[in-house]
Amino acid sequence: MAEGKDFYRTLGVAEAATADEIKKAYRKLAKKHHPDANPGNKAAGDRFKEISEAYSVLSDSDKRKQYDRMRKFGAFDTPSPRARRPAPGPGAGGQRFEETNFDFGGIGDLFSSIFGQRGGEERAEPEAAEVAISIPFRTAALGGKVPVVVPVTDRCPTCSGSGGAAGATMNACTECKGSGQVSFGYGGFAVKRPCPSCRGKGKIPSQPCPTCQGAGEVRVEKRLMIDVPPGTDAGTRLRLKGQGARTATGAAGDLLVSFQIEPDRFFTREGLDVHATIPVNLVQATLGTKLKVRTLDGKHVVLKVPAGTQPGRTFRIKGQGIEKNGSRGDQLVEITVEVPDKLTPEQEAKLKEFAESAGLKH
Repeated sequence: MAEGKDFYRTLGVAEAATADEIKKAYRKLAKKHHPDANPGNKAAGDRFKEISEAYSVLSDSDKRKQYDRMRKFGAFDTPSPRARRPAPGPGAGGQRFEETNFDFGGIGDLFSSIFGQRGGEERAEPEAAEVAISIPFRTAALGGKVPVVVPVTDRCPTCSGSGGAAGATMNACTECKGSGQVSFGYGGFAVKRPCPSCRGKGKIPSQPCPTCQGAGEVRVEKRLMIDVPPGTDAGTRLRLKGQGARTATGAAGDLLVSFQIEPDRFFTREGLDVHATIPVNLVQATLGTKLKVRTLDGKHVVLKVPAGTQPGRTFRIKGQGIEKNGSRGDQLVEITVEVPDKLTPEQEAKLKEFAESAGLKH
């Protein structure tokens, strides 16, 4: 990063920006300044490098924390870790200023931990792809397998990732001089990243591949069967190693799957307990009855409803809830009483007779 600039300004976000705001700003700027969208524009390529470098740090929570520590110390505000401090002597207010060296407390180690440096280089790792899927309530509760189609990048099958058409010659990239990497200066430190012009390959074909247009990568739909763990909550994220995007030169990244849970017509959930509501008629509530109640696993249990059961009364069926990490919840059944909305004259007369005999007002 050039002196006097910082990563937040590079992406145009505030210091308190959320991870989503940082990702949104990066994608917008990367799309605008990507070398593929600006062929032959060196300024756009340089800008793309700055944007990528900023995002690689601010998108990682640990690296961002350490970077923020260095900003607080002014590591990116001055050309060298020197500052002026007041000292006794002539001048306004009887003070003069002298230069002194600050010790930033192992700032070199901070650089190494932020950028993953070993010998001044960073290890480039493939990005993880993300997908959100909606799963049925019972699958989330009991676990199971669900199919998912994930759009990811993969190595071009036509050119095998080289980016060149059949018979094309591969020439050394002029941007990185064939090394596949470009260096970013940070004061006395240097950080290397994959070259954006050749995408880290170090070579550019004389004739681009007609399938991938020289990128070495294509967009494909990957079909997977996802194992949903029992007791999965809404918002749960599952990391699948090596199932994400595969670049032309690197290994496949991971796939992050987040779950959204579809509502069920019968069940709702609270922790490991499941809730259900069952209606009974006025006679069943008054005289008592036995009900067949469906459980999560599709079976039925018999629930005894005693005489005089009031609307809203809840019965607990032990051990018929969700099982997770060795614990299992219960099923709670709430009773509602259905009252007939229309009676025949004969039924109405008998009901009034019953009310009078029972001393009930009507």
